[in-house]
Amino acid sequence: MQPTGVRPDSLAMRCLHQLRLFFIALQFFTRLPIPRWVGFEPEWLQHASRYFPAVGIVVGSFAAGAYALAALVLPQTVAVLLSTIAGIYLTGAFHEDGFADTCDGLGGGMTRERVLQIMSDSRIGAYGAIGIGLLLALKCAALAYLPFHLLIAGLLLGHPVSRLMATALIWRLEYVKGEGKAKPLAQRMSHAEFMIAAAFALLPAIVLLWLGWLAWPALLAALLAMACSAAWLARKFVRRIGGYTGDCLGAVQQVCEVSCYLALLATV
Repeated sequence: MQPTGVRPDSLAMRCLHQLRLFFIALQFFTRLPIPRWVGFEPEWLQHASRYFPAVGIVVGSFAAGAYALAALVLPQTVAVLLSTIAGIYLTGAFHEDGFADTCDGLGGGMTRERVLQIMSDSRIGAYGAIGIGLLLALKCAALAYLPFHLLIAGLLLGHPVSRLMATALIWRLEYVKGEGKAKPLAQRMSHAEFMIAAAFALLPAIVLLWLGWLAWPALLAALLAMACSAAWLARKFVRRIGGYTGDCLGAVQQVCEVSCYLALLATV
């Protein structure tokens, strides 16, 4: 609904539209409710991916808050597990499910058509179960060895930047399924839209550097680890299926997030 007396092309309306796109992304990628005034238009989903990293800031803040509260009264490992559970609950295991499906598809499919068929199956197979189990164990183990402030910094950095790496697939690769849960977001991003996503992804890094919670060597190591992981997966996806699917986006987010924590741990 357009406010009375405000021109459709005014700065206020353009800002309001951007806020709507953020809420649409938040609704798509999390369980969080959004205000009723936001409304919905199908074409908005095509441009909401620019705020995928901004959603990561929300999820990372939620997970960091859950860890900080739990760590007040519980051992480190338990607090890390509760933080991980909180993040998974907030997102509805959206990205974990994509990672598991990708493991099943790439592990069990020999042809492009078979890989896509397996990835479309809602049932989880041995590759997916083993893969997601080991990934979650690795994630929790890496976080459990980080000192308090670096763990908080890792969550606030890893969630948005890992989502930027997934967004890069939308920006550079082709969506290869005729239908799918990510198809509305799978339109080619413009360079400007990707720059918006990058700005939101790097905003927490700037704040963390300013607070002194993250040192330059640790930041560069984390960014390099995530970029290399995303590039390796993107190359594998192109070779195996010719592009990406929604499950591939989830796989990139999860692997890059874990890569961030491992890189930070290596700098301790």
